[in-house]
Amino acid sequence: MFSRTALVAVVLVASLPLPIRAHDIYSLLLDEVGASCCDDQDCRPALHRMRASGVQMLVDQRWIDVPDERIQYRALLGDTGETGGGHWCGSTYKPDFGTPNTVYMTKCAVLPPQSASVQDEP
Repeated sequence: MFSRTALVAVVLVASLPLPIRAHDIYSLLLDEVGASCCDDQDCRPALHRMRASGVQMLVDQRWIDVPDERIQYRALLGDTGETGGGHWCGSTYKPDFGTPNTVYMTKCAVLPPQSASVQDEP
């Protein structure tokens, strides 16, 4: 049976905020059909740029095109700012035959809210 001191200690420890893991900023992020954007390893901060053809994000040191329907203009709580608010969630696939390039499939892309109205020159 717990003593009163042990019970108070347990309550105090349980009420302390847990350290935020870096990936936790993506835990509530949902795609356009309500599915989670993230499975604990496929989201990451990513630089972004606007082109006449659309948005591109820097993933694995490569600029990839991001489908418009996958983009969310919002701020993420816990964003450290190193990519100006850009984040990419998706998967990569390396084809077995012929094509040496990796294919990037975007589940969700997050850009800061002010990016919705910005248009850069190509």
